[in-house]
Parts: sequence; C-alpha cells; structure tokens
Amino acid sequence: MPRTRQPAFKDNLRETALFNRRLLVAAIMVGILAATLVGRLFYLQVINQIHYSTLSENNRVNLLPIPPTRGLIYDRNGIVLAQNQPSFTLTLVPEHIPDMDATLETLKQRIQLTDQDIARFHRYRKQKRRFEGIPLRFRLTDEEVARIAVDQYRLPGVEIKAELARHYPLGKLASHAIGYVGRISENELDDLDTANYSATTHIGKVGVERYYEEQLHGEVGYQRVETNAQGRILRVLERTLPRPGKNLYLNLDARLQEVAEESFGDENGALVAIDPNNGAVLAFASMPTYDPGLFVNGIDSKTYRALTSSMARPLFNRALRGQYPPGSTLKPFFGLASLETEALRPDHEINCRGWYKLKNDDRRYRDWKAHGKTDLSEAITESCDVYFYELSFELGIDNIHKYLSRFGLGKRTGIDIHGEQPGLLPSREWKRRTRNQPWFHGETLITGIGQGFMLATPLQLANITATLSQRGQRQTPRMLYAVQDATTNEFTVQKSKPREPVERIDEAHWQTVIQAMHDVIHGPTGTARGIGYGMQYKAAGKTGTSQVFGIAQDEEYVEEDVIKQLRDHGLFISFAPLEDPRIAVAVIVENGGSGSSSAAPIARKVMDHYLLERNEPHEPD
Repeated sequence: MPRTRQPAFKDNLRETALFNRRLLVAAIMVGILAATLVGRLFYLQVINQIHYSTLSENNRVNLLPIPPTRGLIYDRNGIVLAQNQPSFTLTLVPEHIPDMDATLETLKQRIQLTDQDIARFHRYRKQKRRFEGIPLRFRLTDEEVARIAVDQYRLPGVEIKAELARHYPLGKLASHAIGYVGRISENELDDLDTANYSATTHIGKVGVERYYEEQLHGEVGYQRVETNAQGRILRVLERTLPRPGKNLYLNLDARLQEVAEESFGDENGALVAIDPNNGAVLAFASMPTYDPGLFVNGIDSKTYRALTSSMARPLFNRALRGQYPPGSTLKPFFGLASLETEALRPDHEINCRGWYKLKNDDRRYRDWKAHGKTDLSEAITESCDVYFYELSFELGIDNIHKYLSRFGLGKRTGIDIHGEQPGLLPSREWKRRTRNQPWFHGETLITGIGQGFMLATPLQLANITATLSQRGQRQTPRMLYAVQDATTNEFTVQKSKPREPVERIDEAHWQTVIQAMHDVIHGPTGTARGIGYGMQYKAAGKTGTSQVFGIAQDEEYVEEDVIKQLRDHGLFISFAPLEDPRIAVAVIVENGGSGSSSAAPIARKVMDHYLLERNEPHEPD
C-alpha cells in the first residue's frame, strides 16, 4: 500500500534567527568598510595633509632656472677680449607647425640652412616637448631676420629669439690664451653641478675660458611659474635673479699681443713675454692662430676639417704644449752650473777648431764655425758649441740635471691654463727607466748645446729667462691680473705666488753670465748684435738654433737645399732693461733658420713696444 506525503511545516523561528545572523554579518562588514574609508580619509586629509598639499602645489607650480650672464674678459688696459653680444636665434615650435618638412623647405629658401643645422634640430626635437621652442639656426644676420619677419605670418610656429652669445671682438688675437666656449657635451655634464648649470648651454672649453669657468659662469637664478596640465606657463609667481659671473682682467696686453702676432708674418712659432717681477704673462702668442668664434655655436664639419688637416696646425697651442729642443738658449744656464761647480774656471780657454772629439771616439761634434781661443763669456756671446761640449763633459749629466732642475726645466710652470706640457730634462735615471739603456758621454755633449733628448716649451724658456733676470727669484707665470664682481664692482687683484728661489749661486757668477748675454746684443761679436742697433735701452739675450733632423758626419747643412719643413728652428731669449728688468721674452720660429735672423727681431719689436710705451695695468673706476 503506497505511503502518503506529509505536509512541510515552516520554521519561522529558525528563519528569523538566520536572517538576523546574516543582517549582523552584513552590518559588521559595512561597519568595517566604513571605518576603513574614514580611517583612510583621516590618513590622507589629516596625517599626510602637508605632503599631499605639496604634491598638489607642484602639479600647478614649477620651478624654472634662469641662466646667469657670463663674466667678461679684459686685458690689462681694459680692452674687451670676450663679451656677450645679443644674438638672434631661429626656433621652431612643433605643435604650431602643421607640416614640418614644408616649413623647413620654406625657410631654406629664405636663409642659409645647412644639413648640419637640420640634423641638429631633429636631434633636439627628440629631447623636447612639442610646445617648446627648438633652435634651428644661431646668429642670424639682420638681413636674415628681416627676411623671416616679412613672411612670419605665413610661418606659424617659427620664432626669432634674442639671447646673449659669447663674442670675441678681437677675432683671432690671443685665441690660444683666451680660449673659447662651446655647447656642453654629455661627458661634461657628468662633471658639472647640474643644479647650477640647469639653464646653461655653453661652457669654457680651452684657455682662460676653461680654467676660470667657475668664476665666469656665475650662479643660476630661478622663477616659480604657474603651469597648466600640459606644463605650459600661465604666469610667473616669484623670481630669484641669477648672480652674474665675475669679470676677469688678464695680465695680457692686447696691443703688445698684436705686435707679437704681427711680427711673425707668415711664420709659425710661439712667443711668451713675462714680467719677471711678478710672473704676469704680458703676451702669449702661438702662430698661426684661429677664430674662437667659430666654436661658440658649433663649427661646421668642413671648416673643422680644414683646421685639423692644415699643415700649420692652427689649433695647436705651441706656447703651452710645443716641446722643442731649446738649443743654445740654455748656454747661459750651463755656464752658471759650470761656475758653481767649478767644472771650468771663468777664465778657462779652449781653442775651438770648429769641432770636438771625445777621447777614443772618432765622431766629430761640430760647431757652426771655428771660434779660435774662447773663454766662457765669449762662448756665450758668440755661441761657441765646442766650448759647451767640453763644459758639459766636465759637468757631467748628473750636474746638468741637478742645476737645470733648479730653474724648473722638465717641470710644468703652473700657469693658470690647462694642458701645459712639462718638456724634458734628461738624466741617467730617465733614460734607464724609459729606454732601458745606459747614458753615453756623447749624449752629455749634445745636451750641453740644448739638443738630444732635451725639450722645453716656449713658456718654460720665458719663465727661466725671467728667473735669470731676477738672479734666481722665481715666480709662477700668471694670466689673471684681477677679478671684478659684476654686482658690487669690487675689484680684487690676484697676486702671483713666488716660488722657491734658485739657491746658492754667487752674485759674481750671475753677473758674469748676464754680462755675456748683454754682449750677445750690444757686443761687436754678439750673435744678436743685429737687433742692438738703435736700441734705446740695454738688454740681455741669447740666440739659439735647433736641428729638426740629424745629418751625417760627412754632410753639410745648407739651408737653401733643405725644404722649409726640415729647416732648423730659430730661438731667442731676452730680458730688458738690463738694470731693472721689466720684461722677459722667449721666441721660437719653426723652421725659421738662425735664431739671430728669425726670432731675435721679433723679440726686439715686442720689447720696444712694451718698454717705450706706458703699460700699467688698468683698474676700473
């Protein structure tokens, strides 16, 4: 018999309890969520209020750097050597230009645009935002500005901006001393104070511009600006002006520098003139020179190739980095060493037959002529090589190295320009270390006439000449004369630091050598007597001629038969006036032949100009 289904009865109590439990759980969850929201709101609005307020402010306000004005460079008489000149730059704003290629093509029809200009523009375009102006051409001429201005209404996004650019008003004059500025490279950025250079595009590359970069640059300024969501400036809220760079006054005399450079004519070489009393560098010429303005906004590749491939090497700073055999210009210093060590007595005479031989050696060390009986003074005055062969043999390389080191040969002078070369003062230890060979007597002989391994820069020669003129008082050559604060006009003279003097040289020995150098110019047989005629002051000097290549024992050097690039270098050192020296000069004329005919006349022109005109350093009012 089938079973009948029993009707289900609703359990109200059980369902009510279940509903209440679910309601309670939901309420707890809502409460937890509400508490979480309130807690988060409290955390954001109360606890971190300052932090988030600052972030919000930064979204609206930006801090933009303002570049400082670069300091000016003057010579000792207040003549401007480097200044800032208003310049027009063509810039394009991409977001306003509907067709960039068409715009560039239109501009090419109105002004000169090189492939390098366009390539640089596209490179900058990748680094900038669309609403920012990107430079296309620098240094527009007035005519180019006018051509663009006439059609500017047809060229949306094309702007002409006026800004300050470095300018060298004297062109090529003293470019190796002043140097130049150029655009900051990526490598240079790694070494710079990024905050202080945040708005700066150019930096000193060489010369004084580079050495005194910190003083010339100044301190960056800032402005707080309100921007929109796209970063565009709406208004300026606050401005802190930049602090301009300091003005530099150099010891250089621009008029003297001009005389020095013009005196070289078409010859290559270098001249350095120093005030021996304080180390002030009065003239610093390296010939040929170049136009530093070419590098300010980027030199084009064709011009740069022409400069670097030129046989004359105009970019090479001969005065600072050129290392030449000093030749006979070192004979006065060898003479001092001989007197001090008593290697030879002052009245010692030799009989110069035009050549010298070492015992048990067949090689003849030749002189430029046979001088006959010659003592030390005559050997300096007439530049007798045979006398100095014997003198250097008696001295020995150890004494030569010891005494010439006291004058600073073989070491950098410490001038305030980067890149100076030290020259070379050879020694036994140097040869053993660098060539793993012993020192030979023959090498001592040719060292005694400033040849062989011996090398010196024109700056070193001028410096040791200044030391000789002061009877051993040494100074550090210095380009900078004074610094002027561009804000306060405060003028501060920078004094050179005296160096340790050359010690233990008898006054009579100084006098013997200096008198012989006087006779080089004013004596009847002096090698530089040609420049002594009509001289209104007394001077001391020494000629030098250094070989560019060696010749065999059985060959004669005939200048006319040798191509220009292989002819001897001509050198000359001098100081004047004799009683109270105010200028010391060293000159080298590359492949100029005899120093008496090539280098000495240049030194005479420079000394005449400096001593016969008033050249006191200028101090601004």
